[in-house]
Amino acid sequence: MKNSPTEILSEYWGHKAFRGSQEEIISAVLEGKDVLALLPTGGGKSVCYQIPGLMLEGICIVVSPLVALIRDQVSSLRAKGIKAVALTGGISFEETITLLDNCLYGGYQFLYLSPERLQQELIRERISEMNPSLFAIDEAHCISQWGIDFRPAYLKCSILRELHPNVPFIALTATATARVADDITENLRMSAPLVVRDSFERKNLVYSVIKQENKNQQLIQLCKKDSPSGIVYVRSRRRTEELSRLLADQGIRARAFHGGMTRNEKEYNLKAWKEDKISFMVATSAFGMGIDKADVRKVIHFELPESIESYFQEAGRAGRDGQSADAVLLVNPEDEGRLIKQFISVLPDVAFIKLLYNKLNNYFQIAYGTEENRDFPFNFNDFCEAYGLNPSLTYNGLRLLDQNSVISLTQHFSQKTSVQFTASKIAIFNYLDANPKHRNILQTLLRTYGGVFEFETKINPVLVAKKAGVIEDQVIASLKKAEMDGMLEFHNEQQDMRITFLVPREDDRTINTFSNKIKDLNKVKITNVQAVLDYVKNDTQCRSNQLLSYFGEQASARCGACDVCLKASPVTGKELKALDRDILKMIEGKALSPQILINSLGKDKEIVLKELRYLMEEGKIVLTSNNKYTLTK
Repeated sequence: MKNSPTEILSEYWGHKAFRGSQEEIISAVLEGKDVLALLPTGGGKSVCYQIPGLMLEGICIVVSPLVALIRDQVSSLRAKGIKAVALTGGISFEETITLLDNCLYGGYQFLYLSPERLQQELIRERISEMNPSLFAIDEAHCISQWGIDFRPAYLKCSILRELHPNVPFIALTATATARVADDITENLRMSAPLVVRDSFERKNLVYSVIKQENKNQQLIQLCKKDSPSGIVYVRSRRRTEELSRLLADQGIRARAFHGGMTRNEKEYNLKAWKEDKISFMVATSAFGMGIDKADVRKVIHFELPESIESYFQEAGRAGRDGQSADAVLLVNPEDEGRLIKQFISVLPDVAFIKLLYNKLNNYFQIAYGTEENRDFPFNFNDFCEAYGLNPSLTYNGLRLLDQNSVISLTQHFSQKTSVQFTASKIAIFNYLDANPKHRNILQTLLRTYGGVFEFETKINPVLVAKKAGVIEDQVIASLKKAEMDGMLEFHNEQQDMRITFLVPREDDRTINTFSNKIKDLNKVKITNVQAVLDYVKNDTQCRSNQLLSYFGEQASARCGACDVCLKASPVTGKELKALDRDILKMIEGKALSPQILINSLGKDKEIVLKELRYLMEEGKIVLTSNNKYTLTK
């Protein structure tokens, strides 16, 4: 063992002392104990396994759910001169062998991989040959079917215990109820684990619920306030595009981020946001995990989340630098009905799961009692249309079949587009002259792909669009028109999933083995949604205290700054006007932090913060990049 934990912390991270329970957790790991660490977002979870990984002989193997999270961690370690490797998707077999050899013989200290990778026989064989010092399971709440973001593959993490029975485990999460925590320790077969739970309280984070009929206008107002960096969370890809355009039209630097974008688009937008070239990212819920940006000042939920756990995790991405930040939940009267419709009305019961499984087998013509154990390309929309099934209900049903190992569902959108010109070259040239609207696209296609007259040729519509200076939809439209006019044959097939059948087809008997689990999970989801609605409707208890209570923690005092606390502060209009004058006088010609203003004005914290917000809304003061207030120029 080399150096001490504090020396390692200082050498690689530049900190002189640990935060919260970090030192206790690290000491337990170094003693060979299993640990479950429940730390708040921004609580420094990665340090709890990275420092032992540097101190112990061997390699620390880290299981993490997202590629973005893995890449960020590995890049950070390499920047510190620490040898780390990542096994992510898209790596060839030969490259995988090379990386695993490096782990065995190259002196690497960290190996990061997804839980799905653990299911590959090659990976398990090589790990069995390694000398692991520690197994770290990050975002460990993914293990529990009762928690958010349940990932069936996480249940296989216990295979590491079989491969190396004496190597300690550390599981880490920022979101876990008592039931989820029990699930984690049980699944990982932890032996008398040390369970450490730091307070989930974020004193610098102000939670607010704003009830507003016109949420678009309220969003614009919130984003127009001086905020160098923020996130707006929505639930659909379409909404990310809509709201990012809405904000941009108002002069607010905003972009969209969602799973349907290309990797280059994501990286381009993310880079702009991290470098503060744009202020707000309008994104779906997965955004933020594994992204190291500590100065997010505002997280706005434009739509109600499906659970308190997911809300708490997403809101917690604000103010990770310890400076004051806001977590705002926008609500209008229709939101409750939308939430119930989206998450409760589409919960599949046992009868629907049996129907879905039957239709799925018929769709792929799988005979009773047979086990295909091979994957099929699956067009989800075509399947739903063929049997008249509700898409949301069907998707949730497929996830249940996947989680219970009846099928393996891989979500991977792909599009196969092919073209073959069937008309003569003279006819094609005449057609181009007669259709100038489509000439540029078809000429670009002919220049790019030489064999389109001789045989069916697979093309890339995105490449053609880029070369022609148009959008992809215009390329598809031109090809469809040319096909209708008899110039070519055009095939545009889409698949958005792949399915593997894992067990022999036995219809109802297959489903009966986990029917009780389906009923229990539906009850949990209903309870989760009701907890969100209760949080929104409760305007008598401090927001922070409500959230802490949900996770079984007793708060010591009101936060004094949320919408509930501010409403409870009785102050006359005359007193507020006097306070406004005092604030403006104090910051005339200089910038002051909110804490200095609170200390100097001799008023309650919540009253001062409320008036600071009011003065900002009135355009009289602004918040600087270093979180200080000054007069508007």
